[in-house]
Order: sequence, then structure tokens, then C-alpha cells
Amino acid sequence: MRNGIEGVAFDLDGTLYPNYRLRLRIIPAIIKELRLVAAFGMARSAIRKEQENLNSVHGNFYHYQADLTAKILSVPQGTLKEEIDRIIYKTWEDPFKDIKLFKGVKETLGAFKKAGLKLGLLSDFPPDKKLEYLGLGGLWDAVLCSESFGTIKPHPLSFNELAAAMSLPPEKILYVGNSRAYDIAGANRAGMKTAWIKSALFPGNGLKKPKPDFSFNNYRQLYDFMIN
Repeated sequence: MRNGIEGVAFDLDGTLYPNYRLRLRIIPAIIKELRLVAAFGMARSAIRKEQENLNSVHGNFYHYQADLTAKILSVPQGTLKEEIDRIIYKTWEDPFKDIKLFKGVKETLGAFKKAGLKLGLLSDFPPDKKLEYLGLGGLWDAVLCSESFGTIKPHPLSFNELAAAMSLPPEKILYVGNSRAYDIAGANRAGMKTAWIKSALFPGNGLKKPKPDFSFNNYRQLYDFMIN
């Protein structure tokens, strides 16, 4: 086993499957609600900026996020949370049912389990239904959503919560993600080892961000890094 690592944890979107395929499928819904989608993205960026102060954690994250989005749109908060739930958190569901994993994901996860490694997952968005649709339910020792802790990546709190849920110290975990700015930076801050899956479409994305311990292009390379 590589460098005393006892558990491997993963981001979900863009890490276990190519998320550009989902984005292409939901373009009509995004265009229809472009103002809200843009304001939501701005609100998330503002939250990440606030959370550079590590004490900035929101007890009711979803209401806070909706309030920020409403302020950006200059509309009453009212039912905006329900609109965000419908447009942002649920629009993906039907298109997602045909999404395929990256080649080798299931085999690699199975090999890690067989080798005695604990498996964890941490996503910024609720992951349970996506894992079910991808056929990956029941594989994990811990599945967490960062929003449940009032944060989004790269805040280290949810990474530390993941380590606790996996019953491992952070330094014994390799965290695998596709974003150097969010996944690699957050896991590094929590004390984890990191692996970055490079995007075939955007191979230079995030190169000025924190450097991972390992970079790979496909899951066979991750398997070889850990097992061979």
C-alpha cells in the first residue's frame, strides 16, 4: 500500500464521471433560468470568499445561500430557496440517469475495498441519489455533503468531518478530486494526501492552484499508484 494510506476518499462530480456530459444535457434548463443560475454561482463564490476566514460557518447553509442569491437578484427571499431546490438541486435528476462513470471506476473501487482500504466520498452537493443512479450505493464507509456542515470546499471542516466518519486520521487518507482550487486545496488544508484527476477537455485547468501529491489521467493509473 502506498505511503501508509489506509483510506481513499473521492469528490463526485467530474471525478467519478465526466460532468461535462451532464452540463450539456441540462443546458436548456440553465438557459431558461439563466438569471437565477448566474446569481446562484455568484452567491457560491461569495460564500467561498467569506470562508477564507475559517470561522465562517453557516448554521443554516441553504437559507443563507438563498438570502445571498436573493440579494444579488434584488428580489425578496420568499420562496427563492424552493426555486433553488427545483432549478439547481433537482434539474439534473432525469438527465443523470443515463450518465456513465469514467472507465475503470467500479473496478478500482472494488480493488481498493478488497485490499482493505476504507472508502469515503465528499461532495459539495448532495450525493446520495447520484451514487444510486451510478450504481455505486453501498460501497462506502462514509458519504458526506459539505453543505451539511455549513461550508463548501475548500473549507477544511467537511474534510475533517469526513476523516472522522472514516475513523482515520487525515494523513492516512488520499483524497481524489478534479478541482485543484477546491478539492486539492481543501484536502491539503485538512492534512490529507491528494490525487488530481486531469480533465481531458481542460488539461491546464487550475495549474496555478495547490499541487497534488499525485496526478493521473485514468483510473488504471490511480490503481497502480495505490496497489502496485
